[in-house]
Amino acid sequence: MKITIVGCGNMGLIYARSFLKYNIVSKDDLLLVEKNETRKEDLKKLNIGQVVVPDNTLISDSDVVILSVKPQDFTELAADLKKVLNEKTILLSIMAGINVSFLQEKLQHQKIVRAMPNSPVEIGMGITAYSLSKAVSIEDAHKVENLLATTGRTLYMEDENLLDAVTALSGSGPAYFFYFVQQLIEAGKKMGMTEATASLLVKQTMLGSFHLINNANKPLDELIQAVASKGGTTEAALTTFAKHNVNTHLQEGLLNAEKRAKELAAAAAKSNS
Repeated sequence: MKITIVGCGNMGLIYARSFLKYNIVSKDDLLLVEKNETRKEDLKKLNIGQVVVPDNTLISDSDVVILSVKPQDFTELAADLKKVLNEKTILLSIMAGINVSFLQEKLQHQKIVRAMPNSPVEIGMGITAYSLSKAVSIEDAHKVENLLATTGRTLYMEDENLLDAVTALSGSGPAYFFYFVQQLIEAGKKMGMTEATASLLVKQTMLGSFHLINNANKPLDELIQAVASKGGTTEAALTTFAKHNVNTHLQEGLLNAEKRAKELAAAAAKSNS
């Protein structure tokens, strides 16, 4: 397989290293697209693939081209890229807010996959939701899924419009968990623990709770009640959460994240039109 990665920032390099790690592609068949001269030299030093410019004709031999650039940089890039895109090539975009139809229009290309990964892909434990254009065959879809699966789990979304909700829920989701863990650690410190002790207790509790959710075969309400005995310490905390409508505010926060995703999508489309 021949793969081109356009935009070799953090996420682009995660994919490059993951594909090499699992022998999906060889260094000779991996193209890293970069226009900036300084950045090109930095990429060459990494020695993980061939470094080329956006209109290099080698790109036309690629089975998959991955777009991993900032949405605001897309228009300038599109003019060069559409010159060398082969109609048989699968274009996989992980640009937030840029929909399939817009990509098809700007690149004059039909085989589009739009995906939304999250940060744990860095350690192979992410989840990536994706949608397909009608021109993507089952065979094409399997190729893309095999690529995305090197960084964690995948989830096909038939309705592309739900990818804004995916952005709010799983794309941004790691930050919510980091925030909650941070608050638990801070509470532990207020109760007299060292940061190291509080951190160990909280992280292992979170890890164990995750595995319990995955393996206990019980609904979340039942798992909560199993810990929250009447009149006990857990109930005291949960009562405080309810008093301050923590559940409502959490859900409101995610709905605002989805709203912002849609706003950014509209703004990106407008700036690229």
